[in-house]
Amino acid sequence: MDLSNFFRENNRAAVAFSGGVDSSYLLYAGIEAGADVTGYYVKSAFQPMFEMNDAMRLADQIGARVKVIEVDVLADEKVRENPSDRCYYCKQAIFGNILKAAAEDGYTLILDGTNASDDEGDRPGMKALRELEVRSPLRECGLTKDMIRQLSRKAGLFTWDKPAYACLATRIRTGEEITAEKLTATEKAEDYLFSLGFTDFRVRMRGRDALIQIPSGQFARIADKRSEILTKLKEYYDKISLDLEVR
Repeated sequence: MDLSNFFRENNRAAVAFSGGVDSSYLLYAGIEAGADVTGYYVKSAFQPMFEMNDAMRLADQIGARVKVIEVDVLADEKVRENPSDRCYYCKQAIFGNILKAAAEDGYTLILDGTNASDDEGDRPGMKALRELEVRSPLRECGLTKDMIRQLSRKAGLFTWDKPAYACLATRIRTGEEITAEKLTATEKAEDYLFSLGFTDFRVRMRGRDALIQIPSGQFARIADKRSEILTKLKEYYDKISLDLEVR
């Protein structure tokens, strides 16, 4: 089955839309197939503002209907406590809210952007999607991440080469409580490094310290900007370190 056939058979659906490579192409494909699709973007403390900006920009580009749902993910104690299966509880909260909003709009089918490259395994988030009966057309149609990037580029979607981006909660070690303050510090620190031209990096929180993980090809630039990076990031952290094991 290809996506066109999928949307012919399932021509009315809600799409969990993050503005990333996969969900952007999925929403685009639904529109191109003539299906009645609406994107649902979840705004939470785990998503940096640039992600929402990208989502809205992409929606404008393809003429998609998008609804923004605000979800307080930190209201769930299981999420705040940050256990190893935190993603399960987070997905339950996020997709539970999408299901509710979509049902109010008359949608009974919920789709997400999981692709054929994603390793399902025992990932807690995947378990939540199965329990909520969320379907993943990209996976069902055998589309890998590389294929989706190529198709997105052909379609002219600016998201085609967008780097993968995990939510802000992943910057905090498992078992360490997640707070709004920690998430804000992470977002501001990463926004600053983005503004200096760095790409494909993470600023991990280690207690009150920061560990910058960045491709080794950008180490020289880190050294050049060392003084200003230290000055800025010490507004949020006590100590700043560079992970030398990243390739």
